[in-house]
Amino acid sequence: ALEPYMATLTIRNLPPETVETLKSLARGNHHSMEQEVRDILLGFVAERRSVLDQIEKRWAGQTRRPTAKEIDGWIAGGRA
Repeated sequence: ALEPYMATLTIRNLPPETVETLKSLARGNHHSMEQEVRDILLGFVAERRSVLDQIEKRWAGQTRRPTAKEIDGWIAGGRA
């Protein structure tokens, strides 16, 4: 069986403080900085996907979709 395609990601121009923080986190978790970044990215994407899935499920049960004006009002209300 063929391995699934695994992409390579290059990130340039990270602030030195960010790199040092990633190195420190990796040491604390007993793995490489590359693995630390991979875990952070995978966790973020999984969490975001979960939130989006929850939103879609709730919206599917609505009798009507909110208007753009309603959504803008909710967003503005969250900033107060």
